[in-house]
Amino acid sequence: MTAQPFSTTSAASTASGTPTGPDTLRRLRDGSGLLSAAAMRRLDEDLSWYRTLPAEHRSWVGLVAQAGIDAFVTWYATPTGTPHGVSEIFAGAPPELTRSISLQHTLQLVRVIVDVVEAHSDQLASPGGERDLREAVLRYSREVAFSAAEVYARAAEVRGAWDARLEALVVDALARGEADDNLRSRVAALGWSGRGSTLVMVGTSGSTLDDVRAADLRRAARRAADDGLVGIQGDRLVVFLGGTGDLQAAAASLLPRFGPGPVVIGPTVQNLADSARSASAALAGLVAAPAWARAPRPVSADDLLPERVLTGDASARRTLVEQAYRPLLASTGSLLETLSAYLEGGRSLEAAARELYVHPNTVRYRLRKVAEVTGWDPHNPRESYVLQTALALGRLDAAL
Repeated sequence: MTAQPFSTTSAASTASGTPTGPDTLRRLRDGSGLLSAAAMRRLDEDLSWYRTLPAEHRSWVGLVAQAGIDAFVTWYATPTGTPHGVSEIFAGAPPELTRSISLQHTLQLVRVIVDVVEAHSDQLASPGGERDLREAVLRYSREVAFSAAEVYARAAEVRGAWDARLEALVVDALARGEADDNLRSRVAALGWSGRGSTLVMVGTSGSTLDDVRAADLRRAARRAADDGLVGIQGDRLVVFLGGTGDLQAAAASLLPRFGPGPVVIGPTVQNLADSARSASAALAGLVAAPAWARAPRPVSADDLLPERVLTGDASARRTLVEQAYRPLLASTGSLLETLSAYLEGGRSLEAAARELYVHPNTVRYRLRKVAEVTGWDPHNPRESYVLQTALALGRLDAAL
């Protein structure tokens, strides 16, 4: 970095306003190499994190230290104006440096440089100018600290915007079932640990989320479960949750973050690679949910199987046939026949008993067996509707 030319007509003045002679400035310029060497020795002696850095990263830190000293010398020539070169101190190192060392480490680096210059002030300052040099160093160190904070804030902003875009791409790919090796590495880069199960919940935001609300939702998702990913697709929100805890409870805790309307939770799957099944069910459930006026909020995608069938969801159709119709068809004790008579007879035990020529208690017993076999209770109005839909679908399949 080129130093500003010094002249006696524009002599440097310190923070206290006292002019300094050209001798101190000349000594600083001549001693910049000495200061750099002393600073690097101090870094290696005092900062354990610096010693553990790779050689390439240590060289970047060295560039920053040298640039800081050169910029101070340049500014010292004209300290009455805005410190010259402060924003350029970090320009010699690549952006990856802010990922290698933290802001706290950078401020420690600044402190070491300040200590080195102070320690050599008696040697570098002209006689009588030692105090003025120390004050100038302190003033400049403050400017460098602010500059470092600005660099890290800017890097965090850029990294946050990139992470948000990457997260959106990852969520879209997972929902489509594109969980290849590249995607897994991207998920890991977003902090997904991969421990435990996974589920997907979807809903609407009610309005377009700004960056602040979107970031707040992401933080809430990561607090609710071990792992969390958020996709914002217009006014639709897609949230992936993972971990070893109670994911259903974690999903329920995020309900206030969604806008009005249905919120659907997909089935829990073993891992992120299988999350497309949960996402597909949840998204299909979100489309079908308006057909069930009294659906709870949130509602399970598996509780919307009949409505999903109405929207053309082939997966829901297969699930109903496989979990209800076929087990009843394969069972003994006339369970399928009894359920059909009960549903088609207006859900009356007596009407079904008369049609089957059995006692009502027999019908009642068989319906309990239906609930055990299928998981849906014929006595429950909602679940009997699910069973009636399953019987219709099974008969259609048998007729084809």
